[in-house]
Amino acid sequence: MAQEFRLPDLGEGLTEAELVSWAVEVGQTIELNQVIGEVETAKALVELPSPYAGVVADLLVSPGTTVPVGTPIIRITTDAATEELPTRTPVLVGYGPEAAAESKRARRKLVAAAETGAVPDRRRPDSSPAARVAARELGVDLAVVAGTGPSGAVTRNDVKSHAGSAGQVVSPTPEPSEFSEPSERETRTPIRSVRKQTAEAMVRSAFTAPHVTEFVTVDVTRSVELLDRLRELPEFEGLSVTPLTLVAKAMIVALRKNPSLNASWDEEHQEIVTKHYVNLGIAAATPRGLVVPNIKDAQALSLLELCGAITELTATARSGRATPAQLTGGTVSITNVGVFGVDAGTPILNPGESAILCLGSVTQRPWVHEDELAVRWVTTLSVSFDHRVVDGEQGSRFLSSVAAMLHDPASLLAHL
Repeated sequence: MAQEFRLPDLGEGLTEAELVSWAVEVGQTIELNQVIGEVETAKALVELPSPYAGVVADLLVSPGTTVPVGTPIIRITTDAATEELPTRTPVLVGYGPEAAAESKRARRKLVAAAETGAVPDRRRPDSSPAARVAARELGVDLAVVAGTGPSGAVTRNDVKSHAGSAGQVVSPTPEPSEFSEPSERETRTPIRSVRKQTAEAMVRSAFTAPHVTEFVTVDVTRSVELLDRLRELPEFEGLSVTPLTLVAKAMIVALRKNPSLNASWDEEHQEIVTKHYVNLGIAAATPRGLVVPNIKDAQALSLLELCGAITELTATARSGRATPAQLTGGTVSITNVGVFGVDAGTPILNPGESAILCLGSVTQRPWVHEDELAVRWVTTLSVSFDHRVVDGEQGSRFLSSVAAMLHDPASLLAHL
C-alpha cells in the first residue's frame, strides 16, 4: 500500500519550508522514524522523520523547492506489518509527545542491539546537508569519514577527500578566491529562509517601533581581570568565558529595576506587556544568516549556568541546529559586534521586543584612571529601545546600570 507523507505543521506560525536535501532514495527500504530529509524554515534547519516503514516509491519534491505545509513530499510503499501500526499525526523529531516517546524507544532498541552485537551501530555522524548529498552520490559511508567542520561535523570536502583517498576520481570543489574572476558580471542569490525572514523582521521592526539608541563608553579593566580568573577555575573548563557572559548577567540584573525594557507593545489589545521572566536572545552570525536564539528563563541562571547556556546555544545556532522553539519567544536581546572588531552599533529591535543591547570591541586604550593617564581595557555599550514602551530616563538608567556593573564587577557578585 502506498502512503504519502505530507510536509507536517512545523509549528511557531510557520506555513512553509524549503526542502534542503533527501537522505533517502527511490527503492530504499526505510524504518519508522528514520530521517528521510532536511527542511529549512525561516527559522531553523530541521530533520524530517518518516512516519512509515517501507520502501521509498517516489520523491515528490526536488531539493531547493519551497512547499506549503500539507504538500505531499514523498510516497512510501508499506508492507502488511507496517499497516498494522497505529496511525498517528506525523510530527518532527523533538516535537510532540508521541515523537519523543517513539524516539526514546528507538534509541533504547538501538543501544540494546549494539550491546549484544546483534546489529552494527549505524548512527549517522553530524554532517552538513551538502556532505550527505555528496556521500550518496559517491557511495561513501559517512560513519567512516573524519569530519573537519564545527564540532567534528563532516563537510562536503571531507567526503570528497575520503573518496579520493579510496581511489575514486573526484572533481575538486573550487575554493573561492577574492582574486578570482567571476564567470559572470553579476551573481543573483534567491532570497529565502533565514535571509528572507530576517529582512522582513527588520523592516517590520524599523518601521513599526520608534527606535532610540544611546551609547556609553566604560572602563572594563576589572571585568577583564575577573574573566581571566574565571577561566582558571575548573568549573568553567570547556566553556567560552567572554565579556558577553558578564554583559549578559549585568543586563539581566539591570532589568530588575528597569522592567520596561523587558516588555512588549501589544497593538491589538492596546496594552504594554511586562514580562516577569527573561528569555535572553543572543544574536549569532551563521552560514545561514543572522539568527537570534534565546535562553529561556535566563534570570534563574547563575553566572556559571549562564556561561554554559550561551556556549551551548551559540554552538547550536552556528551549526544550523537551533530549533523553532529556541528561535521564538525572546523578551530582550544582546548582540556582540565587538567580535568583528567594531567599536559600536545601533542595533534594530527584534519584533515583539522593546530593547536590544550591543557590545562593542573590548580594547586597550589611553584612559584617565585615578587622575592619571593609563592604558585600560575599554568598551562601548549601546542600547536601542522602543520609545513607545521605554522612556528616555528608563533606557538611560538601564544602560548606566549595566556599565556600572562592568566597571566594578564586585557590585555584580551578589547576583552571580
